[in-house]
Amino acid sequence: MFEYCADPKSLEGLRWLSCYLTTGTHLSFYSSFGTVLLLLAITAPVALLFGFGGALASRSGFAPLRWFGKTYTSMVRGIPDIIFFMFVPIALDQLFEYLRSRVYCDTSVPVRQGNDFLVCSEAKLPRSGSAEWVHDSYGFFLAVLAFAIVFGAFAANVLYGAMNSVPRAQLETAEAYGMSQRQVTRRVLIPQMWSYAVPGLSNLWMVLIKATPLLFLLGIEDIVYWARELGSSKTQQYAYPHPDWRLYYFLGILVFYLFMTWTSERVLARVNRRLSLGQATMAGEAMRKAAT
Repeated sequence: MFEYCADPKSLEGLRWLSCYLTTGTHLSFYSSFGTVLLLLAITAPVALLFGFGGALASRSGFAPLRWFGKTYTSMVRGIPDIIFFMFVPIALDQLFEYLRSRVYCDTSVPVRQGNDFLVCSEAKLPRSGSAEWVHDSYGFFLAVLAFAIVFGAFAANVLYGAMNSVPRAQLETAEAYGMSQRQVTRRVLIPQMWSYAVPGLSNLWMVLIKATPLLFLLGIEDIVYWARELGSSKTQQYAYPHPDWRLYYFLGILVFYLFMTWTSERVLARVNRRLSLGQATMAGEAMRKAAT
């Protein structure tokens, strides 16, 4: 990046460090923090959407839909996260390729050949000739789906409990005014449930932040991947040889996650106070007492 970085072996002190910290691999390391933030920004609303659908399904009067909602929340919550994160991307990838093989490949050739899953090149996702960013985006898409399915199940359990916590008298009053079941859900139940759901969703958000290093297991070049790669000892054959510095890289990741947690706690506390204002909950009662 700097002109004096042309010959790293002639550098010492701060000049050597400035060149070392601005190499292409370090720029990839810095951009990987954005990958984590992007994952959180996309996964959180998608998981909330999955959770909302699962909670409504669990409350449905239609038995098959109710069974589906309860099975989804119970099954996903009962499987260790790491197993689910390894299974979902592989299963989804093979499902997509299988569906494409029914269109682009010879259907007389089975895709299961012994223990191997084989499809023609036209059905591969992504295509072998695709740009690198297409491969990265596809892997990231599968990771988002895996995170959303897992944390959507936990969100469904939180939202289901929040819906059940809304006083029944409020729903009965709305029904007495002639509202349909759909109107009661949309105008009374959903607006009222958030004050009960925010504490549980706040905890779930913290767990989601802590789970982002699992991207490393999915083959995505996240901050853990680069910290391990850059921090490991480098011999003289590298442009910037150094001993094992993984401790310092992982210390930087520790500070990043602590900052994320600190910021999240303050933002979520403000959201909780805003939603609890005027509500018939313990938090709302505490705010009323504090105001008087």
